[in-house]
Amino acid sequence: MPDETPHTAVPAGSHEPNADPDQRLQGHAQGHARRWWWLLPVVVVLAAWFYFSHRAAPEGSPKSGRGAGAPRAVPVVTAPATTGSIDAYITALGIVTPVNTVTVTSRAQGQILTVNYREGQMVHKGDLLLTIDPRPYQAALTQAEGQLDHDQALLDEARIDLARYKAASARNAIAGQQLEDQEKVVLQDEGTVKNDRGLVESARVNLQYCTITSPIDGRVGLRLVDPGNIVLANSTTGLVVIAQLQPITVVASIAEDSLPQIQEQVRQGHQVAVDAFDRTQQKKIASGSLLTFDNLIDTTTGTVKLKAIFPNQDGALFPSQFVNARLLVSTQQGATLVPTAAIQRNAQGAFVYAIKSDQTAETRPVTVGTTEGNVAAVTGISPGEVVAVNGFDKLQDGVKVTAAGRPGGAGGPGKAGGVAGAGPAGGKPGQKRGGHRRQQPADGGSSQ
Repeated sequence: MPDETPHTAVPAGSHEPNADPDQRLQGHAQGHARRWWWLLPVVVVLAAWFYFSHRAAPEGSPKSGRGAGAPRAVPVVTAPATTGSIDAYITALGIVTPVNTVTVTSRAQGQILTVNYREGQMVHKGDLLLTIDPRPYQAALTQAEGQLDHDQALLDEARIDLARYKAASARNAIAGQQLEDQEKVVLQDEGTVKNDRGLVESARVNLQYCTITSPIDGRVGLRLVDPGNIVLANSTTGLVVIAQLQPITVVASIAEDSLPQIQEQVRQGHQVAVDAFDRTQQKKIASGSLLTFDNLIDTTTGTVKLKAIFPNQDGALFPSQFVNARLLVSTQQGATLVPTAAIQRNAQGAFVYAIKSDQTAETRPVTVGTTEGNVAAVTGISPGEVVAVNGFDKLQDGVKVTAAGRPGGAGGPGKAGGVAGAGPAGGKPGQKRGGHRRQQPADGGSSQ
């Protein structure tokens, strides 16, 4: 009869005694693989954490946890606040204008014979510039002189007859009416001679107009006519243009709010110094003084024109050149000076970072006064205190700092100017720093 003994199923990988050895080894391998597979994500996460934690920490930085050091000090460039004087200026855009500009025209008509100047030549008053054909005017002069000689002879003859009539009248040899008529003839001839003399002088003047000379000292422009051209008398077409360069003036417009400062200097008898700078306000072109200012204010712009005069011995100023005119209106003595680079601003106003004796930063509100170049006069900080001039993005109250570079002054005693601070924040001597270029702009506002 068939065997009815139940057979129990053997799970895969079980150690069945009668199982094949190869099957048993295969089952053991699959079981180990299943047990270690879940450890792989853990290993990957730990490896990633180790890599990024070591990469984020900069080399030489203090470790977190036990043994971590204090925060590193912020390197800054510092400069001490000093006591000195600072100049207050008014700056305005101006244009160079010659004292005299002459457009020479002809007062005689004729053909140009010679042109006696070179383009761009410096000429003096009385120098020969052009000559016009003088022959027609010489002929007119000769005619006038001939007429004068003829009428002068008639006058002499009339005077001789008058003397004879007087002698005859004294002897009652002629009627008195004849003597009176002769006296009037003499007067008529005298008038004719006087008219002839005027014609002679007019002809001589017209002849002189044929020789054109320079009326002023100056520089001639480009040639406008050539030999052989025909010119007309009293024509509006110029023959040559002469501009006086020494001295020369600069005309600028300033805000009406700045006028009282200039008037005060003029009333006190002070000579207001004026410097002419180039367009970038970096290079001084010439130095002069205020000549005068206009007698009215332009109501459309709220400005008033002023004129300054410059010797211009080197010819640095050229007519119609645009320059920045800077007027010295006052000098503040005993001011506390700091570099303009040290002044920061926020919603509450201007402030500086003062460096205390324990080498920590402290925010110090200040009031900015006169600013000139790289130096500003401030109140709210004492002379001798040290301020930071860079590294502001990492500074705040109580932050430890370390001075990097050589500390510089804010101009030192005497006139302020030059380098404000030292190191990278100091800039080049005379270099303007954005936002603190001058004390008073041309519109009369403040540069604070």
